[in-house]
Amino acid sequence: MSAILIIDDEFTFAKNAAKFLEKAQHDVVISGTGAAGLKTFAESPPDLVVIDFRLPDMDGLEVISRLRALDAAVPIIMITGHGSIQLAVDAMKAGANDLMTKPVALGELRQRITQLSQRQKERVRLEYYETREKTQGGLHEIIGNSPQMQELKSRIGKIAGVEGVESLPPVLIIGETGTGKELIAKACHYCSPLHDQPFIEINCAAIPGQLLESELLGHEKGAFTDAKERKVGLIEAADGGTLFLDEIGEMDPALQAKLLKVIEEGRLRRLGAVQERQVNVRIVAATNQDLEQRIKDGKFRADLYFRLRVLQIYVPPLRERQGDATLLAHHFLGEFSQRYRKADLRFSDDADRAIAEHTWPGNVRELRNVIEQAVLLSDGNRINIPDLMLQGFARQEYAVNTAGDVAYEVRTTGASSLDRVERELLTKALGDTSGNVSKAARVLGISRDTLRYRMEKHGIVLSRLD
Repeated sequence: MSAILIIDDEFTFAKNAAKFLEKAQHDVVISGTGAAGLKTFAESPPDLVVIDFRLPDMDGLEVISRLRALDAAVPIIMITGHGSIQLAVDAMKAGANDLMTKPVALGELRQRITQLSQRQKERVRLEYYETREKTQGGLHEIIGNSPQMQELKSRIGKIAGVEGVESLPPVLIIGETGTGKELIAKACHYCSPLHDQPFIEINCAAIPGQLLESELLGHEKGAFTDAKERKVGLIEAADGGTLFLDEIGEMDPALQAKLLKVIEEGRLRRLGAVQERQVNVRIVAATNQDLEQRIKDGKFRADLYFRLRVLQIYVPPLRERQGDATLLAHHFLGEFSQRYRKADLRFSDDADRAIAEHTWPGNVRELRNVIEQAVLLSDGNRINIPDLMLQGFARQEYAVNTAGDVAYEVRTTGASSLDRVERELLTKALGDTSGNVSKAARVLGISRDTLRYRMEKHGIVLSRLD
């Protein structure tokens, strides 16, 4: 599991410890002096060091200081036969992560090693993701030259540039599934004054209501049956930074009230706690749902909705972004060609036209998946239309004869077969009402805004027939 260096001149202890740790799948190397340990460390850096305080050539504190000059992060456990508060302080100042007093129980030593190794892996993981987020979270990662995207980037820049206040106002991102709302949320954070602070995200639709409350607010030990220890919630973990709540429309109304308190007062109470805690966190929420309709249905709090939409960002669907589908397709082609080592891949002219004309009901996510699949399954150096396997690419038109002197044409393009039933219901309702959106909405039992949203989703356009 881990490569461990033991620096100890007590050969019997070192040998027994090595055998015990090797049974747990660790690789162990022993050095009997400080100089030998430093040499071994420099030649083959371990994942963790166990060092005795008293060594024949130098004391352990000096060895630790030299180890820290070589590696500032490697976990170090010091072992001593003369434990004292002052030695513990000196050891920590020198750079030790833990201190154990002889006689050392090998089981406890293994447990300490496991804990430090896990912390080290978590630190490396967090550093990796933090670096990746910072490099992938800026405006340059939002690809698109269409007027809609230029306007979107400008709006993000204005929102991210808000500063000089103690608590930044929340942001509500709305848009269809697959439009890249998470990328927009990251841009709002990493282009803002909070860029060096935590960015934590959670999908509200992916976690059951009671568990989501515990995840967000945290809990005290014994707060419920399985609460065996205290847990810090994600809101506290994001203190000073940004908490991104994806699919906010799925949040339970009871939890919505507690979230509103956090936004308005900057205070929360862990489950099972008596006292409230002060937090300063910016909330960025996203949804693909019609929140106004959910308010009418009693599933979303109106006060939370109006508090969230202080700053609102609409992410346009790909079909509204003229030219961006082709631009994104070539970007993904380069990315996946490199990943799967398929150089010199390119689109045929027909494939380029198909990409530009397809309505992409699944938006950027669908486009990305289609290109990845095409790259994986490609045989030559050219991707043609069949390689894209586009569903519903052929255009479909519905001429609707209506009562009265006015006729309307309901035109749809490229809808997915999975949405065919919904599309046909919308088409029929619009046809039966002569293209009157309000009447069609009443017939369907939905709001006008919801119908508009569904029409946009399916690429349904109303136009008068001359």
